[in-house]
Amino acid sequence: MTAARKGKRWIEEWDPEDEAFWAAKGERIARRNLWFSVLSEHIGFSVWSLWSVMVLFMGPEYGLDPADKFFLVAVPTLVGGVLRVPYTFAVAKFGGRNWTIISALMLLVPTTAAWLVMEPGTSYLTFILVASLAGVGGGNFASSMTNINSFYPLRKKGWALGLNAGGGNIGVPVIQLVGLLVIGTAGAASPHIVLGIYIPLAVVSAVLCALFMDNLAPVKNDTGAAKDAARDPHTWIMSVLYIGTFGSFIGYSFAFGLVLQNQFAQTPLQAASLTFIGPLLGSLIRPVGGKLADRFGGARISLWNYAAMGAATLVVIYASAQKSLPVFLVGFIALFVLSGLGNGSTFKMIPGIFQAKAARKGLTGEAAASYGRRLSGASMGLIGAVGALGGLAINLAFRQAFMTAGSGTPAFVSFLVYYALCLAVTWAVYLRRPAPEPHSRTEEAQRPAYAEV
Repeated sequence: MTAARKGKRWIEEWDPEDEAFWAAKGERIARRNLWFSVLSEHIGFSVWSLWSVMVLFMGPEYGLDPADKFFLVAVPTLVGGVLRVPYTFAVAKFGGRNWTIISALMLLVPTTAAWLVMEPGTSYLTFILVASLAGVGGGNFASSMTNINSFYPLRKKGWALGLNAGGGNIGVPVIQLVGLLVIGTAGAASPHIVLGIYIPLAVVSAVLCALFMDNLAPVKNDTGAAKDAARDPHTWIMSVLYIGTFGSFIGYSFAFGLVLQNQFAQTPLQAASLTFIGPLLGSLIRPVGGKLADRFGGARISLWNYAAMGAATLVVIYASAQKSLPVFLVGFIALFVLSGLGNGSTFKMIPGIFQAKAARKGLTGEAAASYGRRLSGASMGLIGAVGALGGLAINLAFRQAFMTAGSGTPAFVSFLVYYALCLAVTWAVYLRRPAPEPHSRTEEAQRPAYAEV
């Protein structure tokens, strides 16, 4: 592709690891792209979680039972997770700015479709098909994170990626607050007002990104990198860990209102007045998780975070058994906060892992940085996709628990077991003391020591 064809919004040379370049102009450009990336991803997350709000408007006249609603909010999670893989590669194919514009405009499809069908008497299959369209909002995360990962140097990635993701995650509580405002003022029969807010917001986001974002010409799709990332065991290990953090965040965000309605007999207004609190706090703390990971190492922060998530889950299990709403809220909101913190720390681990692998291969300088960017960028899409599917698993677990036990307690027990697994994996792979000093370079290259990741 020629420079003339690319136009003025393409940056031909980009080297954020060069401190002189970064100080002269790199940081200013990266920061501008970060802010508008956050805006677009924020709207995307709101649309992705649209049906966690729409179900609060669906009273008895819609003819749906709790199992139907849990499955309805699970469908966008599945589609969004799957779309994260192609969205990852779209950045290099079309350019980060260009794809952000396209993906923002695509949000008009699920919002407009929901406007058309959100009425009593619509078939359940139609609701499922329209809810699946909201998955495009989940795909935005992968392209946004891949794009911002390319703009920032390794030493700044934890904070930048945490801020980008956290600002996007806030889209979940914001649309839930909008839903609360609408239910509290216009009533539970007015879902179209929520949709009428987000349809123009998608257009505004696309226009602002067109005006202020840039494409990076050096970022190219590397099918070899994708294959290498898919073959690397760390990609799948981190996928398991990311299910525990982001899968929890998005799964709990989508299910919170339904759990309150079905386990504690909350009205739509009562549920809506509580559902935004956890996602909001979890979103706000995600950059802090990235910042702590920059300072102390993502693996260390993640380890203690999984331990704390297990403790919070025990509180939730106790509250469920005792039918205590106040204690339940304390434990569940703590889970949101910890999932947000862990989102930041685990995602910071990804570039750190591949940078450590580069060092262990004997690479230094730009060769090491290039290797790290190449594999971490490719792996982020896969890890993000698998992590999002954890949200699907959470909603299906709740669906099954309420169908069989009439309570979410069995689901929380399964989540506790998973957090224990994540803690064990983090320690065994990334924090366990390395083996005794090897006798050959080959042995050293194979030694699993990533304590500084």
